[in-house]
Amino acid sequence: MNKITILWADDEIDLLKPHILFLEGKNYNVITCKSGQEALEAMAESQVDIVFLDENMPGISGLETLNEIKVLNSSLPVVMITKSEEEFIMEEAIGSKIADYLIKPVNPNQILLSLKKNLDHSRLVSEKTTSNYQQEFRKIAMDLSMVNSYEEWIELYKKLIYWEMRLEDIEDTGMFEILESQKVEANNQFGKFVENNYQDWFSDPTGPVMSHTLFKEWIQPEIKNTPTLLVVVDNLRYDQWYAFEETVNSFYKKTKEESYLSILPTATQYARNAIFSGLTPLDMEKKHPEWWKNDTDEGGKNLYEDKFLGAQISRLGLDIKWEYHKITSLKGGKHLSQNFRSQKDNDLTVIVYNFVDMLSHSKTEMEVIKELASNDKAYRSLTQSWFKNSPLLEIIQQAQDMDMKLIITTDHGTINVKQPSKLIGDKDTSLNLRYKTGRSLTYEEKDVLAAQDPRSIHLPSINMSSSFVFAKNDLFFAYPNNYNHYVSYYRNTYQHGGVSLEEMIIPFVVLTPR
Repeated sequence: MNKITILWADDEIDLLKPHILFLEGKNYNVITCKSGQEALEAMAESQVDIVFLDENMPGISGLETLNEIKVLNSSLPVVMITKSEEEFIMEEAIGSKIADYLIKPVNPNQILLSLKKNLDHSRLVSEKTTSNYQQEFRKIAMDLSMVNSYEEWIELYKKLIYWEMRLEDIEDTGMFEILESQKVEANNQFGKFVENNYQDWFSDPTGPVMSHTLFKEWIQPEIKNTPTLLVVVDNLRYDQWYAFEETVNSFYKKTKEESYLSILPTATQYARNAIFSGLTPLDMEKKHPEWWKNDTDEGGKNLYEDKFLGAQISRLGLDIKWEYHKITSLKGGKHLSQNFRSQKDNDLTVIVYNFVDMLSHSKTEMEVIKELASNDKAYRSLTQSWFKNSPLLEIIQQAQDMDMKLIITTDHGTINVKQPSKLIGDKDTSLNLRYKTGRSLTYEEKDVLAAQDPRSIHLPSINMSSSFVFAKNDLFFAYPNNYNHYVSYYRNTYQHGGVSLEEMIIPFVVLTPR
């Protein structure tokens, strides 16, 4: 392994001989110089890994030298060392993206700590993360055998996401594979839990908040006396929210984070219509047949969300001024951003943003998206990149200026499907890969949550003999004819509609302006 080379620039470098001997004893190679100009010349001649830079030197100053170094190599870590504790010098140095800032006199251990922090950081984090997860692995395994309530499932799922996002950046792929196997086992157990409890939740007053109770239980209390922006980002998983939470935090501070459960099917026409109507799909069909459409009906399935919302607001007796906007394109997002000030007199402004839904569906159609979102880590990264450059972020910034409360939530999540499950249905069977409804469905019983009587889980029946089946874990339904082509086309794509932690446990976040 090559020695790490340090470039140390200080006009009193001779007085630092003990420090240099200490570092050389630790197997570091140290190049010394007495001015900024010498430092720049040394950089041109030698490959260095880090620079220690005195702020106050004759000739060009430390700050000027820092700027020149960043021009030559923007990623090279530079540690500024100074006698001065003046705030403007610290701000200048930090603004120039220094790696560390030390006040003289420095001792050898301070230097060593700075080196480890900046050069050994990845290795140390990797080793510590691996060690911590090895300990946590046993606890998660034990929790999996004992978890018996939806609250415990929410905590376990969030714990798995935490470790997934920590382990994905370290070098030990073995640990990541162990976590992946834990997620599979967790989804197996969660599928059984949902199968045993889902029907009862509709009549249990102590059960989880679900799609059709979300507005009344959690949104309505937040919109009293405070102008509120409600953003429903379609198809947003918990880990994707975490991916861009930091960006939101620049403008808003989080006051509440809750988790609620999407109804089945975890699909837009069911779950999002349930949010805005405050009704189950079965009740939507009964109360508003003019707006509700079943899977096999012609036309768009979620074209009346604003009407459903208006009916719910009226039913709840809310005397508020509200507007609803659905964004399905970049052009639509920009138009709303440019005109968002017009929402200033609303008590409630609702935005449905379809980007993540478009992304997950386009992944099955576009090779470019398949490459960009080939796994969960890439999927999170792509979502984060989109959000940072989206009209939605511009809208959130404007909402902060207008002193609006912000609520961010979604209708359901999505899962990367890996394994096919054979299913046979007639020509009227619904098309979704993660759930099917129709007559005479033939399927692998172990792979699905089945509802022979859809009304028992508050779903409408298309006809008297219709049933619903929902794929568990990371399975997707495939027909036996043209099976291999179908499987290769849809494997490793993001789908929703079924039973998994990723699809059903979703975030509800309340934030106030900074």
